[in-house]
Amino acid sequence: MTITIPHMGNVYLAAKALFETLEIPYIIPKFNTKHTMQAGAAVSPEEICLPFKITMGNLLEAIDRGADTVLMVGSCGPCRFGEYCELQMKLLKSLGKHVDFIVIDSPSQIGNKAFWERIGKLSGESPRKRMGKLDALRQAARILRLADETDTLAHFLAGYEARNGTCKGLLRACKAEAFACADAPAMQRVLLSYREKLKNIRTDPGKNPVRIALTGEIFAMIEPFSNLHIEEKLMDYGVSTVRLLTPSWWLKDLALKPIKLNSLAVKRLSGPYLPYAIGGHARETIAHALMAKANNMDGVIQVFPLGCMPEIVVKSVLPQLTEDHGLPVMTLIVDEMTGEAGYVTRIEAFIDMLTSKRGKGEGLEENA
Repeated sequence: MTITIPHMGNVYLAAKALFETLEIPYIIPKFNTKHTMQAGAAVSPEEICLPFKITMGNLLEAIDRGADTVLMVGSCGPCRFGEYCELQMKLLKSLGKHVDFIVIDSPSQIGNKAFWERIGKLSGESPRKRMGKLDALRQAARILRLADETDTLAHFLAGYEARNGTCKGLLRACKAEAFACADAPAMQRVLLSYREKLKNIRTDPGKNPVRIALTGEIFAMIEPFSNLHIEEKLMDYGVSTVRLLTPSWWLKDLALKPIKLNSLAVKRLSGPYLPYAIGGHARETIAHALMAKANNMDGVIQVFPLGCMPEIVVKSVLPQLTEDHGLPVMTLIVDEMTGEAGYVTRIEAFIDMLTSKRGKGEGLEENA
């Protein structure tokens, strides 16, 4: 077995640590580029959403490099993500690429027996003993959490740094150094050291940056290429940002689902606007926007791929939220045809609007 995974934010760091510790041969696809997206789009249904096309490009590249097994997470909800694996299997087979898929989904959806059978299919390839395998999972989960915490810290502090670009530079160096590590303990040490470096950067007490919360479809939030690296762009503008959707959040949410203790605050806050689960992370988008208001953020940017049904529903709800709470919201919709110039222009205009309206207490909502 030579295993691969598609890119989704910091997942590649945790996956590398997991496969290294389990001593399973693996291939991490190259970081997403326009070529990745175009390769995936060329073999995908035209109407399918952007995350499918990007992940398809990842799989094609990894398979060409020798991968024969794909590790994916699944979803049994109304979102099309739940059909990704089946459709990708059929497309790859039609292209003459025969690979196995290991699809990890919530035990509450597929049953405990099926869940552990799939876990066993992966762990059975490892020569490590049972405790070693459990330790590998623990370390990978910790690496994912540390990487997400480092991201969160850098994106928030970027608005307060005394020297522009400090946080961005540290974050890039951290990711590169962590990925170069040969084992999980070394990777954890790197992530911890950079987290401390970020905590100790020199800040400008006179700065009062625009603060923006990012919400939307989970892949578009977590994978930087899919949102045209919006967080890096906002760092360049000196904006302080917060994003609550992270891979480690998703992992914790998945673990709590069987005992129905997941996303309690999300369900409570989104209830008056969206009382039903309609797939994806629609209720999270609404709840996170309300949390942004409670935490005195200046505005919210919703990002989602063209055709994403759950987020389209949310987009229609957000004007009411804006009217009720006076929170400015801008929606950005992305696909493989999105032009960066227009995308950047809208972001800049939104920042200018937030800057100019500070202190006026006015609500403004802008939708794509």
